[in-house]
Amino acid sequence: MTPSGIGASANLPSAETQATLREHVEFERSAAELSDQFINLPSDQLPQALRAGLGRTGEGLDLDRTILLRFDADGSALSSAAWSREAIPPAASGPMKDLFPCILERIASGEAVAFSTVDEIPDEQDRASCQADGVQSIVVIPLKVEGLVVGALAFHAVRAGRTWPADMDPRLTLTASIFTQALARQLRDEAAAAADAETQRLKDRLHVQNVHLRREARERSDATTAVVGQSAALRRVMEQVHQVAMTDSTVLLLGETGTGKELFATQIHELGARAARAMVRVNCAAIPSTLIESELFGRERGAFTGALARQIGRFELAHHSSLFLDEVGDLSSEVQVKLLRVLEERQIERLGSVRPIAVDTRIIAATHRNLEQRMSEGAFREDLYYRLNVFPIHVPPLRERVEDIPALIWRFVDEFSKAFGKRVESIDKDNLAALQRYAWPGNIRELRNVVERAMIVTSSRNLTIAVPQSSSSSSRFSPRLIDVEEEHIRAVLESTGWKIRGAGGAADKLGMKPTTLETRMAKLGVKRPRQA
Repeated sequence: MTPSGIGASANLPSAETQATLREHVEFERSAAELSDQFINLPSDQLPQALRAGLGRTGEGLDLDRTILLRFDADGSALSSAAWSREAIPPAASGPMKDLFPCILERIASGEAVAFSTVDEIPDEQDRASCQADGVQSIVVIPLKVEGLVVGALAFHAVRAGRTWPADMDPRLTLTASIFTQALARQLRDEAAAAADAETQRLKDRLHVQNVHLRREARERSDATTAVVGQSAALRRVMEQVHQVAMTDSTVLLLGETGTGKELFATQIHELGARAARAMVRVNCAAIPSTLIESELFGRERGAFTGALARQIGRFELAHHSSLFLDEVGDLSSEVQVKLLRVLEERQIERLGSVRPIAVDTRIIAATHRNLEQRMSEGAFREDLYYRLNVFPIHVPPLRERVEDIPALIWRFVDEFSKAFGKRVESIDKDNLAALQRYAWPGNIRELRNVVERAMIVTSSRNLTIAVPQSSSSSSRFSPRLIDVEEEHIRAVLESTGWKIRGAGGAADKLGMKPTTLETRMAKLGVKRPRQA
């Protein structure tokens, strides 16, 4: 008969089995703690915790290296975190698809890879990379999030080879599941941060757009947006405007200062497919050369001294819209180079950032300068000129469309009548004819200013508009003080209807005695016209 004590002891696990059980229980307890840590840790501390977790896992499994890999959108793998035992060098860095092409391909398909010896590795490149890293045995387990392989966990044995069971060690599988959860959380955190950044970018963009539009509305609140006139020259331009408006082609508006190039740019935009969004305007000559780059392309906070906040550039603001580059011929050579690159690549980079931003922006440029002459002088890039000169439109000066002058005058009269609360019913035909004979070197801008000045001083429903002193296209401004004085006295007299004395008279406006004014008029030969 066998004593009961001997039979009972024979059923107890051996000391080796008990040690193995204790080792497994301890590993599972450690793994549970690691899982809790990954769940509750703040996002900014997760990368450091991942590396510490890899070390804890490697020590617990008596391995020499543990590596966490992440897959990019293009399928390439990057080392996200790694641990190596003391005295064991880290694995070689470099593109995983070049170092381990076969292993990476199998992992990407969702297959786990295990080799107990390097000789078992079928691919020559994979085998050479393992030998270079001193690897004797290797296991790589794919990490899946929602059925998609987003990374992998690699285990290296360097000091001595290991035999991996066919069904893999359950501890490896448990470890892989824990790091899958950690990687999934990291991806969610990054996605949330990217969404927050995008939300902030859109808020910044909307804020800049609102500020830009409010400023533009103030600047243009007194301006008309319709093209006025029926002259042959104007009809030719409008025909070109209609031809190009529905395309996305770049337009270059050429013409003298004051001809209304911005008005034609507005027409092109509003007749096109992008009219639902506001056209963004930039006067390249009005912005200092030190600031024009950040105005066009934007900047990041700290890009230069005084850049205290991120700024959205006009190109980015005009995404899916039109960008009007007024006086583009005045851009510096440095900005010309960057503008050319944007036109070629359709991407911008904010100052202080190397991240490209794709922009879908239609360019409408304008200049009063002779760009071909500027090219010959080396002041304007030839390649940029040909990029801008896709569809050139020559805006005629006012002297080439004199038949439009009466209609323009009445448009300005209506505008200022509302602004000043004055009613004008007629303009003398001879007055209009005289205005049509004038060469208008300042073009429509000069005409508008002359009408505004007449509307300010008139108190009659019959408006008289003083013709500027220079009456021919060859006339030039005289720098002589006596000529300036004569022109000024004549203009004031015309504004008062040649009334010299009394309240509101020319002497009163000039701040001098009537007798003094009469003496100056006689000396300068200023006489009241017979028609007045």
